[in-house]
Amino acid sequence: MSASTLTDAQYRQLAHEALAAIESQVDAWLEADVVDIDSHRTGGLLELAFPNGSKIILNTQPPLQELWMAARAGGFHFRHVEGAWRDTKDAEEFFSRLSRLASEQAGQPLQFAVRS
Repeated sequence: MSASTLTDAQYRQLAHEALAAIESQVDAWLEADVVDIDSHRTGGLLELAFPNGSKIILNTQPPLQELWMAARAGGFHFRHVEGAWRDTKDAEEFFSRLSRLASEQAGQPLQFAVRS
């Protein structure tokens, strides 16, 4: 698996789009009374706080051109590969992993959609 060659501007744009998509989905769930996840963003760091007190932290890593995810299940690094953010160890897609981990931590099925 080889990472896409991105300029710094392309990386920043793709990372921003990923975090914005997550914020938008969380806001939609809150409005529809699906689940009460509190999101807080500071620059390239997005914190998702679940009703049970657990958190998922998403963070951009510009020097490495990666997205990092920290959850109860552990920490994960993602690089942009062939149009998608992929785990650097097992190549799982970012939104798929986020959906699975958020579902576990929320205690109900949640699906973050990949947006292009």
